[in-house]
Amino acid sequence: MTVSRPPAAAEELRRAGLRVTAARVALLETVRHGDHLGAEAIASGVRDRVGHVSLQAVYDGLHALTRAGLIRRIEPAGGPARFEGRVGDNHHHVVCRACGAVADVDCAVGHAPCLTASDDHGFTVEEAEVTYWGLCPACSPTS
Repeated sequence: MTVSRPPAAAEELRRAGLRVTAARVALLETVRHGDHLGAEAIASGVRDRVGHVSLQAVYDGLHALTRAGLIRRIEPAGGPARFEGRVGDNHHHVVCRACGAVADVDCAVGHAPCLTASDDHGFTVEEAEVTYWGLCPACSPTS
């Protein structure tokens, strides 16, 4: 029995037409193993894997990986951009108003784009972004 394994980060970069570097491999792996990380946390993770890398190189890499569809950038209102490895499934997010924690929420209803606009103004809707706001368990008042 053959077990299907996800392709290595280097192979994914090649298939996306991106140059394979140690920093890009570390960047992709850091985002994929993280949990909605910001650029500073990603930079720290990349540095742990490959040594020194500038914050600008991290931002450039994040932009390239996002453009290639290998990672996803989310921007909760009032907070910094976050990055995640879960792509292509039109999931949503729940954000804690107190601490900023972010968690994935599967599609609210049916198939992508999950919501039908009351008036699409002639647009072909391909994706819907929904952000649920509230308090995470750690920040919720105890009852």
